[in-house]
Amino acid sequence: MNWDRIAGNWKQLKGSAKLQWGKLTDDQLDKVAGARDKLSGTIQEAYGIGKDEVEKQIAEWEKRQKQE
Repeated sequence: MNWDRIAGNWKQLKGSAKLQWGKLTDDQLDKVAGARDKLSGTIQEAYGIGKDEVEKQIAEWEKRQKQE
């Protein structure tokens, strides 16, 4: 699934993102609104991890969305 499809289906995929990154609140995920860069920044802030690690996690999560 490419990121355009993720952004378009964000309301449905938000629950999956919440399972992956449990520290993120519903309000934070609503503000992300499917924007990859916003998701990346929000995860970095919540978990205190670097951009490279966040991008790796997002890529793995994105791959799992293709399989579902």
